[in-house]
Amino acid sequence: MSVLPAPPLTLGPLRVATPVVLAPMAGITNAAYRRLCAEQGAGLYVCEMITSRGLVEGDAVTRSMLVFDELETVRSVQLYGTDPVYVGKAAEILCAEYGVAHIDLNFGCPVPKVTRKGGGGALPWKRGLLAEILTAAVAAAAPYDVPVTMKTRKGLDDDHLTYLDAGRIAQETGVAAIALHGRTVAQAYSGRADWEAISALVDHVDIPVLGNGDIWEAADALRMVEQTGAAGVVVGRGCLGRPWLFRDLAAAFAGEQVETLPTLGEVRDVMRRHAELLAQHMGEERGCKEFRKHVSWYLKGFRAGGTLRHSLALVDSLATLDALLAELDPDEPFPAHELGTPRGRQGSPRSKVVLPEGWLDDADGAGSHLREDTAETTGG
Repeated sequence: MSVLPAPPLTLGPLRVATPVVLAPMAGITNAAYRRLCAEQGAGLYVCEMITSRGLVEGDAVTRSMLVFDELETVRSVQLYGTDPVYVGKAAEILCAEYGVAHIDLNFGCPVPKVTRKGGGGALPWKRGLLAEILTAAVAAAAPYDVPVTMKTRKGLDDDHLTYLDAGRIAQETGVAAIALHGRTVAQAYSGRADWEAISALVDHVDIPVLGNGDIWEAADALRMVEQTGAAGVVVGRGCLGRPWLFRDLAAAFAGEQVETLPTLGEVRDVMRRHAELLAQHMGEERGCKEFRKHVSWYLKGFRAGGTLRHSLALVDSLATLDALLAELDPDEPFPAHELGTPRGRQGSPRSKVVLPEGWLDDADGAGSHLREDTAETTGG
């Protein structure tokens, strides 16, 4: 599948040559992984989500997550918060102290420990609070000419949709673009993403809309843009164990036909590069431990034996990793049957979204009673 070259993604003063954004994923999109993906292709690579209160109060864990690779020229961070004051102060800190060029606000996380506090995907139900947070972030970033975007979901569930109101509020408050994950909070990562909702949002607002959900191959991204009119795509689980997907995406949006089917030897080289970058940023021992979670994603569908996989999942040094990688068959072809299949977490839909008491009683409220904590959590 090929198309004419796609126009760059424009976010205020920021121009992204290839309209592709790496979704922030907790424990995944650290500086090493962002560098690895950037080496494969062009796009915007977003840091792991951090909490605004943690940043403002100087929490050590939060600050430690704000690490950027030396070649990371465009620093992008996703911020989580439920308090407009904290979000505004955090946005200013990111701009003034960390030289961030783009701030994304998370209103899509479906994790119960986030939604029970009214955060993540639960927050857009409170239209007043959403407007206050967006206004505070945009105002704080404006003096630095840093664009603010937001990511959200369709709504809490099919009976409590919020995405069209969220898009309107984003546009009215000066947000540069809105990304929509075509699932509800109740769906989490189960089922199929609703691309028709993305199309409806495109028709509803004048700011750029980015589509997210079920992009497993470059062809999926092209289909999403063609079907929805989205200005670009946000890729999350599809790149787990497959950072070369960004090479395919860059080629596809440049109007070239491409589908990377690396041999196991080529995958092995990418695995080694990933571990090397983690070691550079975190130290060898910690970097190797961080690498362990990626092994099953890289080897998904390959014939590598269980004993070898188990040993790789316990690797504690680059020397050990090299010895184990040498046991892989470099000529084994890529398992084509894995193309287009889901990767990462999926799970089942939730019967009920965990929300603060009385949350659904007032959709226009400001939710000022919420208490934001400093705990870092997953994005979504």
